[in-house]
Amino acid sequence: MITQGISAPDFTLPQDGGSDVTLSALKGNPVIVYFYPKDNTPGCTTEALDFTARQQEFADLNCTVLGVSKDSVKKHANFRTKHALSVTLLSDADSDVCERYGVWKEKKMYGKTFWGIERTTVLIDADGTIARIWPKVKVKGHVDDVLTTLRDL
Repeated sequence: MITQGISAPDFTLPQDGGSDVTLSALKGNPVIVYFYPKDNTPGCTTEALDFTARQQEFADLNCTVLGVSKDSVKKHANFRTKHALSVTLLSDADSDVCERYGVWKEKKMYGKTFWGIERTTVLIDADGTIARIWPKVKVKGHVDDVLTTLRDL
């Protein structure tokens, strides 16, 4: 489980296009890691579109935005193409990173219990320290809140 003020657990995950992204290689600039349940679902699509729409504002703050789910690299590529997404999408197929960040949780829907990703966003500062965690994210207005917090770093 992660908490504010600790060093962000490092990871290397694949992205569509065949390359990997390593968190520690991004040190020196802030990073947003947003964990989301599944490609092409209403809330996840809205969240990805919101981050994409504000991508230049994040870039102007030298911030990298990474979306992480258990979906495969191929599903991410299809999701990106279908919705013209510009954010980097990473595949955590074995849920190792999700578990280390504490977002792999038991969930309930329609009376059924299952394991899945709890929508969570993590802001990692330029030093690699967790500066802010948004658990149980509500999509509407979330990217605005993230940008405001990032600007105040």
